[in-house]
Amino acid sequence: MADMAFIERLEALVHDRLRESPEGSYTARLASKGIVAAAQKIGEEGVELALAVVTGPDGEVVAESADLVFHLLVVLGMRGIPFASVVEALEQRHRGRTPTQLPLD
Repeated sequence: MADMAFIERLEALVHDRLRESPEGSYTARLASKGIVAAAQKIGEEGVELALAVVTGPDGEVVAESADLVFHLLVVLGMRGIPFASVVEALEQRHRGRTPTQLPLD
């Protein structure tokens, strides 16, 4: 089984890269292009995932899903939104509340 705590470690690494902007870091390079470029990358990865779901093998679906989740962590980090807020919204939906009913600030 996958280690779900890895997402927390990856999120921390993304935050470090955003804060420190080390040379050679893809995350830092993407962030330096601004939120619009990062949002475009989310769209690109989402389309690639959708296409893989329809036409690709399972391995491609998994790989594209990983790309989308990674880029989601980057844009959330750029916006200062913890991934835990996304998890909380999912939990609330499961319990029948909508995310718009959640206090996020």
